[in-house]
Amino acid sequence: MEKQVVIGLGSNINAGVNIPRALNELNVLGNVLKESEVLVTKPIGIKEQNDFSNSVVLMKVPLSESDLTIRLKQIEDKLGRDRSRPKFGPREIDLDIIVYDDVIVDDDYHSRDFLQKLVAQVWEKK
Repeated sequence: MEKQVVIGLGSNINAGVNIPRALNELNVLGNVLKESEVLVTKPIGIKEQNDFSNSVVLMKVPLSESDLTIRLKQIEDKLGRDRSRPKFGPREIDLDIIVYDDVIVDDDYHSRDFLQKLVAQVWEKK
C-alpha cells in the first residue's frame, strides 16, 4: 500500500546539479506529486561553509518508513555524499523523511522555519 510522504532535500555542494539529480532518483522510488520552491539558508552549526539550497517534495511510495530511509541513504551515496564529514558540515545531498503517512517524523521540522514553510507548500496537515 502506498504511503504519502514529504522528503526534504538539501545541498551546499553543487546544489544546482545535485538537487535535480536527487529528484530524478526520487521519481524512480515513487510518484512525485508536488515540489516546493528552493530556499537558500545559512548553514547551521559550522558557519564557514556555503549556504544551503533546500526544497521538499510530496510523494507516494510503496515503502515502509525504514525501507524508505535505507533507499534515501542509497541515493545519497550514489550522488557522492561523504559521510566522513561533520554532522553539520557540507553536503552533496541530504535527503530526510519529514512526513510519513501524514505524520511529522522529523524533529527538525518543529525548530526550522524554512522547513515549515517548504512543507506547507506541498502538504496539508490533517
